[in-house]
Amino acid sequence: MPAQANCPLPPGFQLEQYRIEQQLSLGGFSIVYLATAPDETPVVIKEYLPNSLALRKEGETEPKVPDEHQAAFRYGMKCFFEEGRALASLNHPNLVRVLNFFRANGTVYMVMAFERGRTLQDFINKNKGEIREKFIRAIFTRMLNGLREVHANKLLHLDIKPSNIYLRNDGNPVLLDFGAARQTLFNDAPMLKPMYTPGYCAPEQFRDREHLGPWSDIYSVGASMYACLAAAPPQRSDERVKKDQLESAVKRWRGHYSEQLLETIDWCLKLDPLARPQSVYQLQKALARRVRARAAKPSPLGQKWLGSLSEKLRALVSRS
Repeated sequence: MPAQANCPLPPGFQLEQYRIEQQLSLGGFSIVYLATAPDETPVVIKEYLPNSLALRKEGETEPKVPDEHQAAFRYGMKCFFEEGRALASLNHPNLVRVLNFFRANGTVYMVMAFERGRTLQDFINKNKGEIREKFIRAIFTRMLNGLREVHANKLLHLDIKPSNIYLRNDGNPVLLDFGAARQTLFNDAPMLKPMYTPGYCAPEQFRDREHLGPWSDIYSVGASMYACLAAAPPQRSDERVKKDQLESAVKRWRGHYSEQLLETIDWCLKLDPLARPQSVYQLQKALARRVRARAAKPSPLGQKWLGSLSEKLRALVSRS
């Protein structure tokens, strides 16, 4: 069945104890809504609704799933539910907080805390070529504290990218959208068709998925840091495997950022999983190194957000 657009639940729809306010995003795997909890606080609700397996037309509540896709749909729903259960057990300031998860309307929903701020992608779009090295080191070191918690619980994210790194109004980063993390590590159950973000996913996500590990998320972190400098993702890893045309960070930005930061980014972007940092802590140690750098001129917003982040950088790594 070809991919199709699923109709979202309408504004005002009562979903269990939550009231849908509006659709926030529509992807190939889910629909995300802004909603209101019983105490009138805003929440974000993610609805499992893969458009390659199910279709919900306007005015309908439950999706229609063809017989040939029932098994895959039910398996994905089970994984989505277990993902919600696993994430709800995590409580970390740099991870999106899962408040509730439940079954309704023939599918599954995940309720998350609503955060005020903007995505790192929005920040990149506004500050092209003017993102300071200290800002990059501070933001990614703090985000990696959350990723360490994910890996410690034998989960993978598998969809780290600037649009999934949210910067609260106080500058504190939050890792969002574990939509691709439908498997715990060492789980031998069959996979659903993977969801990829070109430019950000590791080569083993296209092939050799038995080799997935923390190093796979680390590739995506490196690609996200590269995007901070280039204002665009690097060459897709599956294309790099065939013909690697990616210009190294060391070569492209020599003189604009410290050699050590550029080498760290290139280290994360190695095609060989064993050639990358093997743990988040290993990468954090590299990002926490104090070096002299000729960084790009900071934007006023970047300067403001940097503030106390850079001052607390080392303490955050050791505290996590």
